[in-house]
Amino acid sequence: MPHSMRALVAGKVGEPADVLRLESRPVPTPEAGQALIRVKATPIHASDLHVLRGRYGFSPEFPTVGGHMECVGRIEALGPDTEGLQIGERVVAVAVPAIPGPQVAGTWQEYLVADTRRLLPVSEHLSDSSACQLAVNPLTALLLVTRELDVRPGEWLLQTAAGSTVGRLVMQLARHLGVRTINVVRRRDAVEEIKALGGDEVICTEDEDLLRRVAEIAGTAGVRKAVDCVAGEVGAQVSQALAPGGEVVVYGALSTHRQTDPAALTIPLSARSVIYETKAVRGFWLNRWFGTASPAEALRALSEVRGLVADEVLSIPQGEPFPLERFTEAISFAEAPAHGAKPLFVFEDGRDEDDSDGARAERP
Repeated sequence: MPHSMRALVAGKVGEPADVLRLESRPVPTPEAGQALIRVKATPIHASDLHVLRGRYGFSPEFPTVGGHMECVGRIEALGPDTEGLQIGERVVAVAVPAIPGPQVAGTWQEYLVADTRRLLPVSEHLSDSSACQLAVNPLTALLLVTRELDVRPGEWLLQTAAGSTVGRLVMQLARHLGVRTINVVRRRDAVEEIKALGGDEVICTEDEDLLRRVAEIAGTAGVRKAVDCVAGEVGAQVSQALAPGGEVVVYGALSTHRQTDPAALTIPLSARSVIYETKAVRGFWLNRWFGTASPAEALRALSEVRGLVADEVLSIPQGEPFPLERFTEAISFAEAPAHGAKPLFVFEDGRDEDDSDGARAERP
């Protein structure tokens, strides 16, 4: 094992392409209850970039290694008296910082140390691309539909940004559970794609009135459950469109992704609708969920996701691989409109390249 490794480090808050530098750092040593992971693949999430810009829900101490979400790799070493996992085992590392909780090592480096209670063993048959995206978007979809809202078979679920990664996963999970979805999109050219993906109903805000269309689709019974990741005016309309006693869980604010003024990050709710129809609007943040869930509960939910992916109920889109050296290109790709794939930083590992059983044939 080498003594040094490559890491993508941000020296200060700022635009990721400006503040990130490729550095050489010592390979860390695992302590009791920890494992040293040799990283194989790790995604670039929008939230990773928001952290570096200083406009996410937590701020790390700078300089910091980028990537604060998830990765897949192999256990290279175990700390003293650490049991339950084996050297060489292939695992997903959940690097989402728990709120409250300790900081977690960034994933945009060749090696990282992780608490073994946040490691999920994964099959050799699951591609690096799918494995390294297992712990954030699919888990968010599962928690929103089942734990947060407990949507039952036959019920309507209203969701915004249906074409997003989480939106697509919500549709897949809803079909599996017998839940009917009303899917909101911004562009007319996205409607047929959403229907092809299994969305029961689609509302296009480009040329349709959201409140009227929800009323037409759901009838007098209405819709009582919704998830929103747009916020702003659209999020407010979702709340207003719900039946009395309805609930919307807000998990993102896509409408404000380029907004730097915190005062502009709003949802202008109708007070009359909220008060007189006793509606609830509350937030969901995966980081805070990891801070409140026990390690055993978190691993149970991740195991459920792993099973849904293995059974092809949930399909994780294939990522676009980039070596660490091409980080400026990877960041541009991450924010390009309608790129259709998640950029992944990938690291070569000669041991896997020599496998002859074909299980590792699929590359990210």
